[in-house]
Amino acid sequence: MTAVVSNGSADDADARRDVAASLGRADRDREVAQNTRRVVMASLGVIRDQKAVRKRTLSLALAAILGVLLVLGPLAWLAVDHFFSGGHLGDLTTQFSLWVCILCPAILAAALVAGKLRKR
Repeated sequence: MTAVVSNGSADDADARRDVAASLGRADRDREVAQNTRRVVMASLGVIRDQKAVRKRTLSLALAAILGVLLVLGPLAWLAVDHFFSGGHLGDLTTQFSLWVCILCPAILAAALVAGKLRKR
């Protein structure tokens, strides 16, 4: 009977060692999971910030284009109306309107290209 008792004690000791080892592995797994979660949350924050910057840049570009169209629309209308009413290209008003209609979009395009190149 003593052999059975000593055999039972050995099984208990093995079971305790197995439980302790599995608790150690579980603790390491928990630490790895927490570190992974922290890294993923930090990456998510960076991605959200990048999306916000892209949205803000797109909004500003659209606002600039809309502003240029609102400013150039009447000038283009004036130049076209002047041509259809028999005006000449050499008139000061027509020349000014055409120069503004050509230069403003060119300046806007240059600014957009410079901003795009600056990001790279």
